[in-house]
Amino acid sequence: MILPGNATVTETTSITMLPAAPLHALEIWGNPQAVATRVHKALGFALPVMNRSANNAATTLLRFEPTVWLVEGDVSVLADTLGDDAALTAIGGGIVRFRLAGPHWRELLLEGGVFDTSLAAFPVGAAAATVIDHVGVRLWAQSEDACVAYVPASYAQGLHHFWDDALPLLGT
Repeated sequence: MILPGNATVTETTSITMLPAAPLHALEIWGNPQAVATRVHKALGFALPVMNRSANNAATTLLRFEPTVWLVEGDVSVLADTLGDDAALTAIGGGIVRFRLAGPHWRELLLEGGVFDTSLAAFPVGAAAATVIDHVGVRLWAQSEDACVAYVPASYAQGLHHFWDDALPLLGT
């Protein structure tokens, strides 16, 4: 029997490879205000500003570059709204998504990472493009307890192994 106050609870950080999802690059090269207006009307939310995200129940947009957004989820409503000013390119086959969850996911990203993962610098809803262990990755602070990492498929297994090896260093 464990007496009250004598139990030790250890919170762990987990690394989970997520199932494949529809991923597209949305690139806008002409008439950005008109495209933004059409996208807002189609999705019910505005294109996110640099290094931020926005979403509805079916679609999430992450902005990492001045004219490029990562789109996860249903893009059917977008395809007809872009006109000749933008394009959607399917990239899902080349990207693996990982969910880093638990109390130490921010510290885990610092292992081999080169950016400030603090809550102040990388709040919930933030998006970042960075390098971890010599590989370009995209990150989305999904919640206070989790981050989604978008990793090139060619390096997914190596980065997963790198993170697995780093976990014991965090005391998780």
